[in-house]
Amino acid sequence: MANETLAHDLDSKLILPPTIYGDMPNPDHILRDVISAPDIAKPMNIFPIEWNHKTPRLLEIYDQCRDPGWSPNKLPWGEFDFDSLTEDQRIGMAYWWSLLSVFDASGPAVFARAMIHAYELKEEDGIRKCFFSVTRDEMNHEEVCGRAIQALTPGGPLGYEPTTTLGKLARNNVQWLYHNGARYWDGYKNAIEHYPIPILFSSFLFGEVASSTLFLSMQEETTIPIFKEAFKHIARDEGRHLSICLAILKNLLPELDEEEKMTITKQIRAGFIFLSGVLFEPPQEFWHLPDTFLPAQRLLEDAARSGGLGILSLEKRKANWRHAIVRMKATLDPFGIKFPALPEIGVDGETVEFDADKIIPIF
Repeated sequence: MANETLAHDLDSKLILPPTIYGDMPNPDHILRDVISAPDIAKPMNIFPIEWNHKTPRLLEIYDQCRDPGWSPNKLPWGEFDFDSLTEDQRIGMAYWWSLLSVFDASGPAVFARAMIHAYELKEEDGIRKCFFSVTRDEMNHEEVCGRAIQALTPGGPLGYEPTTTLGKLARNNVQWLYHNGARYWDGYKNAIEHYPIPILFSSFLFGEVASSTLFLSMQEETTIPIFKEAFKHIARDEGRHLSICLAILKNLLPELDEEEKMTITKQIRAGFIFLSGVLFEPPQEFWHLPDTFLPAQRLLEDAARSGGLGILSLEKRKANWRHAIVRMKATLDPFGIKFPALPEIGVDGETVEFDADKIIPIF
């Protein structure tokens, strides 16, 4: 009886919804009134609605690098006694890692921006994924630079207070390097939107070819175990990045017109000028540096070598560059892409101008 009373009381308080539907709507009637959505290609909606796979090799590489197989925080940083080095040896090594960080620490931002650009261009799924994996790798490389600098010169490179003349020269050089790194970023972010994917990857390819060879050579030359281990992993990452570039360019290079081919020629020259800052010695076309910079850098390199960091001699760096160029030419020659003249290392080729405002190479 109580339940009946409660049910009667609730029934008297029922409120009907605003709309009561009868029969289900007729889909044909709905379709008749459909309004077409705006063209998908026109709005700048970068989020993918399709996952096209034009280059199966890219997905194979991506699957292989889902787990890079190493992490900077798991390297044996505590197993080497950095205090066994002299202050100038530690400063020289920290300086070299600071020099490398101008390039490697730009990697996460540069490749992240390139990944976004690939989304904007509606590139295939494999290209987007590979850009993501490279961005992750570059973050690891940046972390290695930071950990090495802190282990050698706590608070460095700018917060460490050197007590030697060489240390003071190192800090001044680092400040100039970071000034030029900012100029590179300005040029890169202003240029990337103007270039299609083939030109971007041709520029990236040059850096990957040279860097993979450099790190392998430094792994062989270095006697400090933690740095030898780091170089081994970084070289393997760079080799994988090289495979990504080659897989993409294999399909894209045959489709280039003559203007795009010449743009690649110019970007190779730009890549040589920029990357020589770490792979050789910095040319004046891009690098704004004082007269004290190179003499100080050479002294710092000597100090780092004496402590066991395998910095290559100038002649070996020149040979490394020339080896990279031979590999690069072998990739580009079949597609009629001219190679630029690189007189700094004795390479003949097409003479092209250099525009620091349109620089897109990466290490």
